Amino acid sequence: MIKLKLQRTFKGVSYTIGKLYLNDKYFCDTLEDTDRGLRSTMSVEEIEKIKVYSQTAIPTGTYKIDMNTVSPKFKDRAWAKPYGGKLPRLINVKGYSGVLIHVGNKPEDTLGCILVGENKVKGQVINSTATFNRLMTELSKDSNIELTIE
Repeated sequence: MIKLKLQRTFKGVSYTIGKLYLNDKYFCDTLEDTDRGLRSTMSVEEIEKIKVYSQTAIPTGTYKIDMNTVSPKFKDRAWAKPYGGKLPRLINVKGYSGVLIHVGNKPEDTLGCILVGENKVKGQVINSTATFNRLMTELSKDSNIELTIE
């Protein structure tokens, strides 16, 4: 089993920077939308009152990851093709659908998803494609994957 843990480390006005750990070992930086304090223990109604579409990070909580769903949006992108368009998808995120871990650099690339890379530019991640490929190599080693976001 591979356990992923995302620790949000900086909450900006329009973005959230985090660190992603695989089995408690630092792996990469992350970029998400603005953290508005959503929690998985909230009701969908509470989440929808606070959430700003395409500008709000997912609720904190523990989510399973599905590695077998093809992303219609990204399947034809060069970085997704080696995986048949299958990207890590978080399951049962209240108030959200289609939450993925994928390639991107800026807050406008997230739309509620988690971007991976290196936070060497303020408010962004760089080297996202190379980081994503490394992540997919790790995740494809085992089919039991758990993602924890704190």
